[in-house]
Amino acid sequence: MEKPVLGITMGDAAGVGPEIIIKALADQGLYEKARPVVFGDQKILERAAGIVGSPLKIRKVENAAQGGRDYGMVDVVDLNNLPQDLPFAQLDARAGKAAYEYIAAAVKAAQQQEIHAIVTAPLNKEALHMGGCPYPGHTEILGALTGTKDYSMMLVSGPLKVIHVTTHVSMRQACDLVKKERVETVIRLADEAVKLMGIPQPRIAVAGLNAHCGEHGLFGDEDEREIVPAVEAARGAGIDAQGPIPPDSVFHRAANKKEFDIVVCMYHDQGHIPIKVLGFETGVNVTVGLPCIRTSVDHGTAFPVAGTGKADSRSMTEALLLGAQMAQVKFADVLQ
Repeated sequence: MEKPVLGITMGDAAGVGPEIIIKALADQGLYEKARPVVFGDQKILERAAGIVGSPLKIRKVENAAQGGRDYGMVDVVDLNNLPQDLPFAQLDARAGKAAYEYIAAAVKAAQQQEIHAIVTAPLNKEALHMGGCPYPGHTEILGALTGTKDYSMMLVSGPLKVIHVTTHVSMRQACDLVKKERVETVIRLADEAVKLMGIPQPRIAVAGLNAHCGEHGLFGDEDEREIVPAVEAARGAGIDAQGPIPPDSVFHRAANKKEFDIVVCMYHDQGHIPIKVLGFETGVNVTVGLPCIRTSVDHGTAFPVAGTGKADSRSMTEALLLGAQMAQVKFADVLQ
């Protein structure tokens, strides 16, 4: 069987992205499962290799489909869009603009079927805006570049998977955005995503929005008015969904009692907090609903340790392995 090609975007080069990529690609076992190729800047990767003391060599390739075959070589589609002396741990419009360009190049490669999954290193939202990109983060950029309207953020860490109805909005807005149609869409996206992870019949828990799921309207009526009909509609479509389930117990039931394969969460921190408690260093972010697979580290640019060689690469390793796993399922016919 052919191995899937993973397009790794370098992220904000003022942060730890280049260093964690070099560290993760030192794992020879990864090359037994996939062919990793970086979309970034060759000289920045060479600088990172020196910082972490890696013997890996950086090699420029013109096309991602050509690369990722040789362990010991980090193949890069070199956009050559940054100065070699870019400072670490500083907001820089050049780094923000370059980070966007790596994503755009990887999306184009995915659309041209040169790569089978995109794996992203962290970017800095403020630097991104300084560089002229108006989007709040990776998820929204990828949605815009692929013309996708129905997408969601999924997080994976060990025994727990969560997916979000709302993400980067205020709490007040999040409550207003919990609507039947959106909840039903995210339940469907959860079902599709978990199937790509090798679970043929996903068991989906849907968390409530209010305390105790509103107690029949005592603490708010959104659960009964919006979430219950969405769950009923999903079940009518053949999806094994249950809910709403009180948020103070649903994560225990999913992660510890193994009753569910994924939890649909109503807002950003409802899903992020349990994931980061369970595995802060190993969490993986997945954008669900795109025409291409996208996995990512579940942390930011880590400016305090950028340029020191101390950055933890475990989340990047997990993102690469999950990207390879999902690509092997999605492209099983192509990769045979």
